[in-house]
Amino acid sequence: MIELPVHRFRARDGLELAYRELGEGTPVVLLHGFTSSGEAWLRSGLAEQLAERGFRVLLADFRGHGASPQPDDPACYPPDVLVDDGLAFAEQLGLTEYALGGYSLGARVALRMVVRGARPSRILLGGQGLAAMQRGGGGGPLHRVLTALAEGRTVDPADAQTAHWIGRLGADPRALLLVLHSVVPMRELAALNIPALVVVGSEDEGHADGEPLARLLTAEFAAVPGNHYGASAAPEFTAAAVRFFADEGPQ
Repeated sequence: MIELPVHRFRARDGLELAYRELGEGTPVVLLHGFTSSGEAWLRSGLAEQLAERGFRVLLADFRGHGASPQPDDPACYPPDVLVDDGLAFAEQLGLTEYALGGYSLGARVALRMVVRGARPSRILLGGQGLAAMQRGGGGGPLHRVLTALAEGRTVDPADAQTAHWIGRLGADPRALLLVLHSVVPMRELAALNIPALVVVGSEDEGHADGEPLARLLTAEFAAVPGNHYGASAAPEFTAAAVRFFADEGPQ
């Protein structure tokens, strides 16, 4: 994996958040999933492939994740704070003409940025279905596992895989729990007026309604091999993303 220097931008509440960048040209902002970081797009090869095709790839780390601060103060996680951070990122870097993409939590944040006024030229939404987009961050296995970890309790064996992926990041489970609490529902979704692509793993049972989401948003839909944790690293995901972004950029 390519090692890139970490840069900082200032969130609206003053927190200094991390990002990396690769390449030159039309900007593409890629947002990572929950418990991950911007480096996931380096590991999958998508960032490098886009840079090779003449894009400036921007990889931000959400607060509570990666190289960004992980405060455990609830005041640092008001509703929609990740979206506030994403809008601040685009503003501070002076992004006017740019494409936007995200996976899982990153897809939620990307779509919510558009709902709140961001104007990317196109948007890729990976690892999300209609029901997940429409509910908030409370409840479910992630909330259950993080609560157990934050309280020092043993995780139920049924949640072992979820706990494994949380543990890979090495983040503070209390901070991650607060990130989840900041996620707001998006019940009033409507058709987008920009090109959009929804990509979901064929074995991602928790987001099997990706195609209905695509229809609602008037987006393209693609299924790629893998479950929720592995689909974003599938070569087919990377190929679909490269084709999608390259349709409106350097050939």
